[in-house]
Amino acid sequence: MTPTDPTQTSPPSNAPAGPDPAASAKPASTARLVGVDLARALAVFGMYVVHIGPPLDATTGVGTWVRFLADGHSSVLFATLAGFSLMLIAGRRVPKTGLAGRQAKIRIAIRAVILLALGSVLAIEHGDVIILGFYGVYFLLALPLLRLSARTLAITAAGLALVTPQLAFVLKASMGESVQSINAHDPLKALNNVGVMDLLLTGLYPAITWMPFVIAGMALARLDLSAVAVQRRLTALGATLTVAAYGISMLLAGTSAVFATTGGASSGSEAGTSGSGSGKQLVSSASDLLGAGPHTGTTFDILGSVGVAILVIVGTTVLIDRLPRLRRLAKPVIAVGTMSLTAYVGHFLAQSAWPTSAAGAAKSWMPVLTYILVAIVFAAVWSRFFRRGPLEYLLNTATRLAK
Repeated sequence: MTPTDPTQTSPPSNAPAGPDPAASAKPASTARLVGVDLARALAVFGMYVVHIGPPLDATTGVGTWVRFLADGHSSVLFATLAGFSLMLIAGRRVPKTGLAGRQAKIRIAIRAVILLALGSVLAIEHGDVIILGFYGVYFLLALPLLRLSARTLAITAAGLALVTPQLAFVLKASMGESVQSINAHDPLKALNNVGVMDLLLTGLYPAITWMPFVIAGMALARLDLSAVAVQRRLTALGATLTVAAYGISMLLAGTSAVFATTGGASSGSEAGTSGSGSGKQLVSSASDLLGAGPHTGTTFDILGSVGVAILVIVGTTVLIDRLPRLRRLAKPVIAVGTMSLTAYVGHFLAQSAWPTSAAGAAKSWMPVLTYILVAIVFAAVWSRFFRRGPLEYLLNTATRLAK
């Protein structure tokens, strides 16, 4: 779906990470989480590719791989980074307690409400469903988990990944037409076509199968990403999850069950990210639970996508820590990651103001490359004068009520 990721809450990479004593004792590159900001920027660009770039069936060569990796994985990376960001508020390595802990929960709750409202407004303006509203739900559901350890969070995420896809399938099958009855009396559904049932169960980003991504990000935030041993274990874990999940899925259900794209992807917009709140049900039979296609919400899809997200986050962290020259060269790109909520919302507003020709988008990469370049230039210039992006500043100001 919010993200930085659309819901990024960490300070910009040229500012302290906050009153986290465990983080402040680390090297500057780790305390400031520059590698995570770079991962957020990549997630933003991945969303641009999905929303503005050519559909997969109109690409060739490198473009095919870029499009395939962006489909589904960019939104999962956003959700994982959203969980990471929650811990920057609640205490990254050491959870906040007492008054500070209560204030952190209120700040997160305020952000959740704002994201729900912002997602609804954008959905009405853009004429489609925006993932930000789903992030609001994720944040509220994550509140009871803020003080858990990395191990407990990881076990929770794994357990949910194994159980919730099957549970969601059974619930949707058993509820049947009663879902329509609930939607008929849901004011949210009437407002922007995404109701409570969509947010929790029937949408393409339902909390029941997307919370594992958020919780996995929370677990990552509790780890010392600067430690070489941690980096090696996470790399092995990410690679194992990716290969095992997609490999087993292909063995059980065939190659098409992994490489098939969603309906939104084929039309140039990612289903669930800017697609219908409920839309086409990608898992319509029990056999579909063996697949691992993007946005299917199966166990194999969740595990494989988490593996990819881990590899990206660890990879960007290692590159920034080990290659100081890359960090200097990538500074404009990193700036996009520090204000990704602005970059994410901005590209929807730009599409509303200057719609891209459907025919042109199907043949050319120029529109998405233009969006990426504009985002980089804007973020680089803005970050020279301000600590936060425009929307990040407004969001941070709103959460000061918690004090």
